[in-house]
Amino acid sequence: MNILLLTLFLPLAGFFVLLFLPRQSKSGWPVALIFSLAAFLSSLGLIGPAFSLPAQQSSAVDTMWVTNLNIHFHLAVDGISLWLILLTTLLIPIGIWISDTLIKERHNAFYALLLLFEFGLIGVFSAYDLFVFYVFWEVALVPMYLMVGGWGGARRGYAAVKFFVYTMAGSVMMLTSIIYLATKAGSFDYAQVLAALNSGTVTLSSTEQLWLFLGFLLAFAIKVPIFPLHTWLPITYSEAPAPATFLIAAVMSKMGAYGLIRFCIALFPNAAHKCADWIAVLAIIGIIYGALLAFVQPNLKRVIAYSSISHLGFIVLGIFTFEQQGADGAVYQMLAHGISTGALFILAGYLEHRRGSMEIADFGGVATPAPGLATAFMIAMLASVGLPMLSNFVGEYLVLQGAAFANFTWAAWAAVGVILSVVYMLWLYQRTFLGKTTSDTVSFRDLGGREWIAIAPLVVMMVWLGTYTQSFMPPVTAATHHLLEQSKMNLEIQVRNAAPHTDVRAQVLPAVAEAGR
Repeated sequence: MNILLLTLFLPLAGFFVLLFLPRQSKSGWPVALIFSLAAFLSSLGLIGPAFSLPAQQSSAVDTMWVTNLNIHFHLAVDGISLWLILLTTLLIPIGIWISDTLIKERHNAFYALLLLFEFGLIGVFSAYDLFVFYVFWEVALVPMYLMVGGWGGARRGYAAVKFFVYTMAGSVMMLTSIIYLATKAGSFDYAQVLAALNSGTVTLSSTEQLWLFLGFLLAFAIKVPIFPLHTWLPITYSEAPAPATFLIAAVMSKMGAYGLIRFCIALFPNAAHKCADWIAVLAIIGIIYGALLAFVQPNLKRVIAYSSISHLGFIVLGIFTFEQQGADGAVYQMLAHGISTGALFILAGYLEHRRGSMEIADFGGVATPAPGLATAFMIAMLASVGLPMLSNFVGEYLVLQGAAFANFTWAAWAAVGVILSVVYMLWLYQRTFLGKTTSDTVSFRDLGGREWIAIAPLVVMMVWLGTYTQSFMPPVTAATHHLLEQSKMNLEIQVRNAAPHTDVRAQVLPAVAEAGR
């Protein structure tokens, strides 16, 4: 059986098994864990083919699904989607593992929704048919809405509705753009549509391309989110149950970033270039705005939530530099952010479980009775702020380098966000873990063996991503380079790197004319 199909449908099979278990059955947790671990082990089989053909489709499946509409069930993996699929299959078992402790009721239903969510995410990162991509996009939305609304905090209803409305508004615009583009191209297949646009078989006017680009952009910008479409995020992060918050921050936000680099800049390069300046400005505003708001938050989850907005801004900025370094940094930052911010939210969930509160004022001196918890939080915090030798440093450095090549002012302003993140994260750590131990924290419980099982893999990944970059980067670089080549976006790089005696006009001008069609 195809490895990608096996990886995709194992979580769905687990979802249906859990649906038919008795409500009070105690076997839900091991069943969910077994299916999620099986999906992770299966996904490891995607690495070899993807490394062999990083810029092309590997482990591909392409079969007709809806004949009348020419919709293909087309799935594949390349160097960009590979690590996002593996990130998903790694983090879902961790989410299931911690749910047994942090979720207090209706466990089997929650596990089932986690597996359905995993099914949707893997589909999003592997779909090569635009209609199939949209279906998986919506499949991933529904279980997260139910988890936030069914297991969240006191304001879970408001948070779930706001999350759903924002996301659906963007999804409708994306669906409209998909239908229009497929009508013009005669196919929903991404590769066929892209080939038709690049060859000139299908042409889009500047106005058409701009509106289609904006339709896709809105859906992806909400999911990332990009300022000012971020207002659903803080309330959702603070009200969602800890496992759901962990997965929204670690994986779900990457759906939007993946859509930007896979679809927006590839299908609509001219419109992407025209809009790049103001999108980059919004990304930089998000970087600084998120950092400044993190300073004034009294709630631990909200500090991490606003820091997430800031760090996600780097991903968007890297994509719209149209530089190789920026694109590589954006993809690498997706992985690094998923690991480090995911770890922070898990540890925040452990703190909430012990104290029954997320207010920073209710903590202080936690490092004395819980040194293991304090150490794990410090490692995740230092990774999040981009300390060298830890995960986020590589991605942020590459993004800043790409931004400097594209517009040095962008890099200078984005660097301010890096400095601010160090300040507010260290201040958060000082107020929570250091200082005088209060009577309430004397008996604060440290991380146990079960909790270390969830955190240890993330700590290992933070160090691995920060020290042995070449074990992850080659397929990413090959895939992003191919994407930039397809989109005619790295012509300036080709001219810049050409030998002085070479007449590049004969090479570049025809390509420019083709890109301008």
